[in-house]
Amino acid sequence: MIWDLVAMVTAGVGGAGILLLVARVLRVKLPRWAVPATAGVAMFVFAVWNEYAWYPRVRDALPESVRIVSAPADAAFYQPWTYAFPIVRRFLAVDLGSAIHSETEPQQFVAPVMFIERWTPVRQLPFAFDCANGRRTDVFPGGRIEDAEWVTPGPEDDLLATACAGG
Repeated sequence: MIWDLVAMVTAGVGGAGILLLVARVLRVKLPRWAVPATAGVAMFVFAVWNEYAWYPRVRDALPESVRIVSAPADAAFYQPWTYAFPIVRRFLAVDLGSAIHSETEPQQFVAPVMFIERWTPVRQLPFAFDCANGRRTDVFPGGRIEDAEWVTPGPEDDLLATACAGG
């Protein structure tokens, strides 16, 4: 978060500096409000761009073994432009590269599910998937699939469908 603030201030200083340089080269006298207004606009534009660029940057930095399950786009009242152009601030992913398959049941495996949200640390939970029977479970006692309390969410469950398609 601190680096975003530093980058935003740098964008403001850069925008104002470019305006001053152009005014000096063209030998134009600027109104008193032009430099601070340019700095403010540059900071605002950078902040909006940075919010929209967060999801693609994080998504592209994930290993190839990670599959995105869902990435809902939201709107917020304090950012009215997001009603026209919704923004992704959080997403759910499953890391199939870290999956541990059952020795007895080849269609059962445990994989970490990541909850990734802007401005918060990544949270991971182990989920067990049984692709043959169309069921899954999240936190289970003792870390053993045999002790899990399975749920059968149905074919519309994106988490189970994503895990089983790639697992």
